[in-house]
Amino acid sequence: QMQLMESGGGSVQPGGSLTLTCALSGYTGNSNCMAWFRQSPGKAREGVATMAYYHGGERTFYSEDVHGRFIISQGNAEHTVHLQMPNLKPNDTAIYYCAADPTYTTGSCRFSRDFPYWGRGTQVTVSS
Repeated sequence: QMQLMESGGGSVQPGGSLTLTCALSGYTGNSNCMAWFRQSPGKAREGVATMAYYHGGERTFYSEDVHGRFIISQGNAEHTVHLQMPNLKPNDTAIYYCAADPTYTTGSCRFSRDFPYWGRGTQVTVSS
């Protein structure tokens, strides 16, 4: 059975950095669409970044709010992605969730995709 697990959350001061990791276990394919979402108290869940990887390449996409600041990348372990978050701001405070769609083979990998697998979330708190 496939499972997603997030790690790397924590508390930092404004301007600090964190790196989140998402690992999909139980999957033996070679393509995937993985994404990070976040949800702050009282707000709707919003997309942060996506990573599509497939034979011969990968493709990333970012929300306007984090584009140019956060970086999503594949990890060394199979079916693992990292979200590097430098220069964190108080409004980045949220529970961050990882999602995955292993049925992906090619084409769009965006926040609107119907992701069948979700992690439990990891808390990120940015406060002075």
